[in-house]
Amino acid sequence: MFGKLREKLKEWAGKISAQKGDEVSKEAQNAATEELGKKKESSKKAGKKREGAKVMEPEKSGKDDVKYSDIDESLKTEVSKEAYAEPEKEFNAGIEAFVPDAQKSVGKLEEKKEKKSIFRSIFSGKRVISSDEFHDYSEDLEMILLENNVALEVAEKVISELEIKIVGKEIEKKDLEGVIKKSLKEILAEVLVKPFDIVREIEEKKSPYVILFCGINGAGKTTTIAKFADMLKKKNIPLVLGAADTFRAASIEQLEKHGEKLGVAVISHEYGSDPASVGFDTVKYAGKNGIKAVLIDTAGRMHTAKNLLREMEKIKRVTKPDRVIFLGESITGNDSVDQVRAFDEAIGIDGIILSKADIDEKGGTALSVGYITKKPILFLGTGQEYKDLEPFDREKFIEKLGL
Repeated sequence: MFGKLREKLKEWAGKISAQKGDEVSKEAQNAATEELGKKKESSKKAGKKREGAKVMEPEKSGKDDVKYSDIDESLKTEVSKEAYAEPEKEFNAGIEAFVPDAQKSVGKLEEKKEKKSIFRSIFSGKRVISSDEFHDYSEDLEMILLENNVALEVAEKVISELEIKIVGKEIEKKDLEGVIKKSLKEILAEVLVKPFDIVREIEEKKSPYVILFCGINGAGKTTTIAKFADMLKKKNIPLVLGAADTFRAASIEQLEKHGEKLGVAVISHEYGSDPASVGFDTVKYAGKNGIKAVLIDTAGRMHTAKNLLREMEKIKRVTKPDRVIFLGESITGNDSVDQVRAFDEAIGIDGIILSKADIDEKGGTALSVGYITKKPILFLGTGQEYKDLEPFDREKFIEKLGL
């Protein structure tokens, strides 16, 4: 799942990090090199001056019998004659009164600050992703999402949210790839609605808890209902099945066969009878016999068949279900989005179960149907056996995407 996306994010993060050698760093390096060159040149000149300078040593008089008293008398004589007065005046004349220059001082401070920032940019490990850099790669990211069965409007939503999270933010270069991945995971978690605990709802309700299952033809609805029934039985929740698919050949027999295996009663009428009446009788049977859960199977409807969808409205009106569950296929891709939207608009759905998740290598369908309907995915069908129905876990699902 999302293998290409993972590789693209890694490539993108690597290129953005590499670009910090980037014009700013190059300019900074050039400026720093020039500054160091000036300092070296200055040092060389100072060295040459030192080499050319003569070391002044006191001359020896050749006489070892000079008396200090004679020297003192000589100095006194010179001072009394004011021999050093003129040189002292010339020295003082060259001294100017110090007047502070604020503008000059600020200029020097700014120069030092600029030099400091230049060196900081060379050694800094942080990176700010620009809007242009993001858009250079966002088209590739969007295409990969689309290839993984993510609906266009969902892909656009993900890209838009990712841009808000990372563009203009200061990020450590070493953490760049991790930050992008983390941001993407957070967005995907927000797209997926947290599922409610339907089993707890069944257990807490005193009167029969009615669930109406709907979906298109061939999605594995009847088999999924049997898996759900097996799960409830293992939790010691009494239940009954209603065979309200009175249209498809052998549909009633298929549900009755599952009922026999599970030891669960199945309420059915003849083919061609009103499916709403089957649902009504099933709910009535549960009430009389103290059964907590009612699972009603219905005929698969194509989402484009408006008349059949109106028939579903009647079944819902008669049975007054606590929850309406849509069953779709993980591998259907963008078609699932159109299907779930049509059912939601026609009868209103509360949750989603996706079958064939075990052969879905993309994962985009789950993201799409969850975002489009703002309804939670409750379970994933992962095989043909009764045990192959697992509660949907957002965090686990995102980890399976391999980001």
